[in-house]
Amino acid sequence: MRRILVVGGGYAGFYTAWRLEKKLRRGEAEVVVVDPRPYMTYQPFLPEVVAGSVEARHAAVSLRRNLKHTKLVAGMVTGISHADKTVTIHPADGPDYQLTYDVIAVTAGAVTRTFDVPGVADRAIGMKHVEEAVAIRDRLFTAFDEAAGLEPGPRRRKLLTVTFVGGGFSGVEGFAELLSLARSLLKKYPELSEDDLAFHLVEATGRILPEVSDKPGEWVVKMLEKRGAAVHLNTFMQSADDGHVVLSDGTEFDSELIVWTAGNAATRLLRNHTDLPHNERGLVQVRADLRIGTETEVIPDAWAAGDDAAVPDLASGKGYTVPNAQNAVRQGKVLAKNLLRSLRGREPKNYVHHSLGVIATLGLGSGIFQYKRIVIKGLLAWLMHRGYHVLAVPTWDRKMRVLSIWLVAFFYGRDIVSLASVQSPREAFASEAKKTEATTETVRVS
Repeated sequence: MRRILVVGGGYAGFYTAWRLEKKLRRGEAEVVVVDPRPYMTYQPFLPEVVAGSVEARHAAVSLRRNLKHTKLVAGMVTGISHADKTVTIHPADGPDYQLTYDVIAVTAGAVTRTFDVPGVADRAIGMKHVEEAVAIRDRLFTAFDEAAGLEPGPRRRKLLTVTFVGGGFSGVEGFAELLSLARSLLKKYPELSEDDLAFHLVEATGRILPEVSDKPGEWVVKMLEKRGAAVHLNTFMQSADDGHVVLSDGTEFDSELIVWTAGNAATRLLRNHTDLPHNERGLVQVRADLRIGTETEVIPDAWAAGDDAAVPDLASGKGYTVPNAQNAVRQGKVLAKNLLRSLRGREPKNYVHHSLGVIATLGLGSGIFQYKRIVIKGLLAWLMHRGYHVLAVPTWDRKMRVLSIWLVAFFYGRDIVSLASVQSPREAFASEAKKTEATTETVRVS
């Protein structure tokens, strides 16, 4: 059998392998997926995980449960040598090793784009993975608990100051959902008031939500400001040493929680550790049919899709497809079909997708949707967001689990239990064990 190696188990990788499983004939090919995580993250749910509207595990789709006939390798691909068709895999434990393949599908996704801003590496947290979304939520709860026991002053103000850097969909949705959660928490903390909260959204360009037109974007800014947030446009974060934030517009403040969502960048694998062609941004150069190469030259047995691929946008006729979930899912499905067509000696088809519009959640009961000139705001857009994503999340068990959480929350509200200690699970046990050792040692001496 030929071995099809899928690098990455995100949207594009998961859907590629999932479709291949359903369509491959017995003995036609072996599918191998390499990813350090055992699940695919459904990223549109991360803002709701931050707000506690979706249970963290329900935003993760198990690879092993759903890819029943695919070989799963837990590790990270750190090098691709297509000349001899081998990849270097760095496993969770043990030495690196080589794995050969016949056909490769690069769906490694993207990483959060960072800049050399002092303090960011030490203080900030991203929002691309479930673990990060949970940590953001738990840190807010911890800050509320600590602030409630303090008198008004700089320390309390810092604890309740939240800063998001990046005004794309991920940043704005996460910011709006966390702001909504914080305002609702005030009802449970009579010691605190709205005046104690400070939420800052920092965006380097002159507008947020670049995929919507100007007026809807301006409406979102006004809505956030009406809730008490400060939106800093045309502004950069200059430093964040020890949580002291300095912005290019002259604003300075202390912030306990800093969330970095300033766009995507190609992985180091594609920029530095492969002989596959890539463009100036580090993205794999891909034809419209998802084969790696250019219009005049094709790299045999090499394919790519998703956020790590520069796929020509045939729908608009200019540039590349937008790196979002809508494209990654559909590219994964087309990639699976084209791999099958190639295995069976047929020509692959081009990827063409006309946008279904853009939609964002902006906190409980509020959202925005735009399709061409049609713009819907508020509760209806929020309901559309939930309806679309519960249909889009793969597997029926995830759909039903998410629906059940939403139904329970409708009657009983959000769950506000914090499990921050799960990030250091041995702390309580280790502390008690050390006290026991010290007591035993004292008894021995006496």
